[in-house]
Amino acid sequence: MVNFEVSDIVRALHDARNEWRDSQRRSREPGAREFPSRDALAQIVELLKGALFPMRLGPPELRHESEDFYVGHTLNTALASLLVQARLELNFNARHQPRPASEIDQAATEAVRQFASALPGLRRLLDSDVLAAYQGDPAARSVDEVLLCYPGVLAMIHHRFAHRLYELGLPLLARIVAELAHAQTGIDIHPGAQIDAGFFMDHGTGVVIGETAVIGKRVRLYQAVTLGAKRFPTDAEGNLQKGLPRHPVVEDDVVIYAGATILGRVTLGKGAVIGGNVWITEDVKPGASVTQASLQNAPKGHAP
Repeated sequence: MVNFEVSDIVRALHDARNEWRDSQRRSREPGAREFPSRDALAQIVELLKGALFPMRLGPPELRHESEDFYVGHTLNTALASLLVQARLELNFNARHQPRPASEIDQAATEAVRQFASALPGLRRLLDSDVLAAYQGDPAARSVDEVLLCYPGVLAMIHHRFAHRLYELGLPLLARIVAELAHAQTGIDIHPGAQIDAGFFMDHGTGVVIGETAVIGKRVRLYQAVTLGAKRFPTDAEGNLQKGLPRHPVVEDDVVIYAGATILGRVTLGKGAVIGGNVWITEDVKPGASVTQASLQNAPKGHAP
């Protein structure tokens, strides 16, 4: 067996870590990790998926008669672990805005309680997403196939969890949960995006949905659709201004075909159909059909 001489590398890595910590004003005090764990959150999401869909996403040996026991035990495990991660995020944030430890603990506990109470509603929202996928895809043979196999549904499970965490003041946990799905599916949904019931991404690969996007009921997207920002306003010192509405509003019953790019705080009116590979930076009227040909023939500065 080859033995590598790594002591010099260990020392150099130690120096590199300390340089980074000094530049970022991080503590050098001995102690436990400061940040939430991707691995822990991945386990939490898997437990939550099993608790919401026990007979399909739970353990293979589970039987109907023990469903409630499994759900209760799994939720307790998942929520206890989530509380640890919530404390880590809030403690990290307190470096810049110091808060008493008791207040941080209370805030973390309340956030996890509210997240737990939202789970039945999230299950019903996800049921609507599964039905939308089944009804919108002629290749789907059952709702169970949709739940077990469709990457768009997996991405929405993560998004429904992540969006609630985002609303509860845990944006780092939310972003990690979202990025876990992004890595698995190629679908990039910011946890801040507001998505109503019955949402379906057919194929889904390459879909990008920005932080301030608002999506209504029964909306359907195809692969490689972007709901992005047109520009990034800065303040007087040149710093990006955070949180401003900069992504599209998509009203109910809109269909957006593959490769379409919609940028800026524009509104796609109810029932509009957006063709493949179009580029839209202006409002689209309700019920309108937008194609490359219609955009080429439209007067300059006017969307259909």
